[in-house]
Amino acid sequence: MTEYIWKRNEIDSPCVNICIVHPQANICAGCFRTIDEISGWSNMSAAQRKEIIKELPKRSSKLQVRRGGRAKRLGN
Repeated sequence: MTEYIWKRNEIDSPCVNICIVHPQANICAGCFRTIDEISGWSNMSAAQRKEIIKELPKRSSKLQVRRGGRAKRLGN
């Protein structure tokens, strides 16, 4: 007798639950997707999603890293 295991057909997503859109780069600081990519993700084909996921590491360099913040301004 074969045991039936119910599985959900989840959509692969690079989301890391850090959803902040960088104002200049217009990409999410958590997953590096654009707003259009995020909003259309569930309607994309698996091939389209894989292609975007492949490009995401290159986008991380578009975000400027803050250097210093409040401590830097106060001279600490």
